Amino acid sequence: MKIFSLAVVQAPPSKSCTILSSASDLSSFSFYQRGSVGEFLSFFTKTIAERTPQGQRQSVQENNYTAHVYNRGGAEQLAAIIVTDQEYPVRPAFSLLTKLMDDFVAKVPQTSYANPTAISFPEIETYLQKYQDPRQADAIMRVQQELDETKIVLHKTIESVLQRGEKINDLVDRSNALSMQSKMFYKTAKKQNSCCLIM
Repeated sequence: MKIFSLAVVQAPPSKSCTILSSASDLSSFSFYQRGSVGEFLSFFTKTIAERTPQGQRQSVQENNYTAHVYNRGGAEQLAAIIVTDQEYPVRPAFSLLTKLMDDFVAKVPQTSYANPTAISFPEIETYLQKYQDPRQADAIMRVQQELDETKIVLHKTIESVLQRGEKINDLVDRSNALSMQSKMFYKTAKKQNSCCLIM
């Protein structure tokens, strides 16, 4: 079980979202792949956050990754996203996202959201490291009652989150946020993973 990235974003409805704070652990990738993987995780994070309605939680799978998103909305218009491997359990992931946002709101003033580069929230690195083991989430299971009362939408593929006729390959090709190297990494990884599918 592995957490690859964790992020808090400002996600206003029908607008582009902005990553306010993020952390990633790319140690399982080769040194040469880390830049491309990091760009793809940021792209994946923003795409999923923008397509999650306020007040909802959802899990979205793409290749070997699963993104768990909680778009809390409200006055802050915040969402939190964790990107994991497919073995990471859903319940601790959403508990972690709730705890992360509560901590972020308590420590980072809303007035600083306009300048994300000036935001200092080192606690996100602590969360990333501590919760690599989902059993550590037991201390925050008190939010489970809230989670049970909220509908979790599970999408099996990213295509089900995209708009009608929209394809992830087209989004990757058109994205200005991804370098050519990252786009090639995505396409190569997709080809390699597709050869292993058992029908």
